[in-house]
Amino acid sequence: MSLTLFGAPLSPFVRKARLYLGQRNMDYQLEMVMPFGQPAWYYDISPLGRIPALKDGDLDLADSSVICQYLEEHYPGAELYGSTAAERARVRWLEKYANYELAPLTTFVIFRNRILKPMSGGTPDEAAISATLIEKLPKHFDYLERTLGDTLFFLGDKLSVADFAFFSQIINMEHGKEALDAQRWPKLHALVERIKALPFVQGILAGEVKILAKLRGEA
Repeated sequence: MSLTLFGAPLSPFVRKARLYLGQRNMDYQLEMVMPFGQPAWYYDISPLGRIPALKDGDLDLADSSVICQYLEEHYPGAELYGSTAAERARVRWLEKYANYELAPLTTFVIFRNRILKPMSGGTPDEAAISATLIEKLPKHFDYLERTLGDTLFFLGDKLSVADFAFFSQIINMEHGKEALDAQRWPKLHALVERIKALPFVQGILAGEVKILAKLRGEA
């Protein structure tokens, strides 16, 4: 097994793939490719130029969901997509929900405005951030709070890709200096803290903090 993951650590989709690999203790090399200005050769691996992409020997794959599902099926020994058809459907739905409902808000509004815009000399659109926090995100967090219920993870007592997909988007929101309201969504907040406490996750997040400090000129 010779795995190379291409992408930038602060991408929530790259993070999700790294969390999957880390949970399974799979060896891989992370090769830095930014989500913009990609080198020409990268399009041979990821035709749309998006991150992450994966190379496994002679096989090239793009898209975080495709990558995680491939690893799950090709390298048996984990059930991070569940063990039944119903569980697998639930995980894929929640993964899709995080990718398509949360990401446009947590990453492409909050993270982009607070982190990426200042890097290029731009000014954050605080009105857009406020509208996201007050008008748009709460209904999604309400739904996910109900869906999680009184269980440890979205699959009961089993950690899954659904948890990693949700967590990855919340981390980008936190990088943008906004936190999940622990009073309003205590179950989701507890889930985030539960995942943060995993040793391999602490290592991944510590690396991200260092990158953020450099971007902000703090290190």
